[in-house]
Amino acid sequence: MKIAVIGAGAMGSLYGGYLSTVAEEVYLIDVWQQHVDAINKNGLSIQEEDKEVVVYPKAASSAEEVGYVDLALVFVKSTITGSALEKNKAILGPNTIVLSLQNGYGNVEQMAEYVNTNNIIAGTTAHGSTMLASGHIKHAGKGETHIGWVQNKEDRRIDAISDILSRAGFETIVSDNVMELIWSKLIINVGINALTAILNLKNGDLLIYDETKKLMRMAILEAVKTAKASGIDFDEEKMVSKVMDIAFTTGENKSSMLQDVLNKRKTEIDTINGAIVKVGVKHSVETPVNVVLTNLVKTLEKIK
Repeated sequence: MKIAVIGAGAMGSLYGGYLSTVAEEVYLIDVWQQHVDAINKNGLSIQEEDKEVVVYPKAASSAEEVGYVDLALVFVKSTITGSALEKNKAILGPNTIVLSLQNGYGNVEQMAEYVNTNNIIAGTTAHGSTMLASGHIKHAGKGETHIGWVQNKEDRRIDAISDILSRAGFETIVSDNVMELIWSKLIINVGINALTAILNLKNGDLLIYDETKKLMRMAILEAVKTAKASGIDFDEEKMVSKVMDIAFTTGENKSSMLQDVLNKRKTEIDTINGAIVKVGVKHSVETPVNVVLTNLVKTLEKIK
């Protein structure tokens, strides 16, 4: 199977790196030339808890270098999903399966502008990863990967995708309710990302303080109410427990939003907590905590 990863940040590199150990060809496509060069010269170094693993995917700064692939994983920020597919359309053949394991809400809609919806798989991952330097990442948390077709639910090509992900070390479960997957991942990010970014805390540190746990709970419950208004019904207490558990299992991870704030990059706040606010307005659901979190992160983005 020929695989490309669009966006070789911490998570894209993690998945692409380990997929390169089981797939015939794996390419990491990214605009960070130093990272591309480091991988091609020395391999990708993945820091695990008790060891350092070096893997050898190919890396490229241009999709034209790669050509059509069987599977494209999208790991760019949700705010630029559409433009990333436009820029990398050279890898998208008529039968290319495109898989999004991204944060945020609205990725599928952006992808559908460039890819036949029968070829789109969306999903969630509980793995965490941190970029340490060019060619060097830290695997900061493990968990299940869930994937599902956006439209063509009877297509068994998804079994081959699940199999190769599992063989690469990502325990993968196939679901027939992809919107529930997307909302579940969104709610997890709503509960963790903004608070870690605002307070400069690792995921697990949110569980140390009663105040942060209370804020997590309030933000999650608003998101659950918004999901219900959109037709996706979650058990409130189970979802709160799930988010807390993921914060614990990825305890040493710096969330992607915190990494963005620390590196003075634009965050995905508009497609995470901001998405809850937007959908809440649409369905007349009040989301005051998420309004505050969204505006605090957007303020951080403007502080130089």
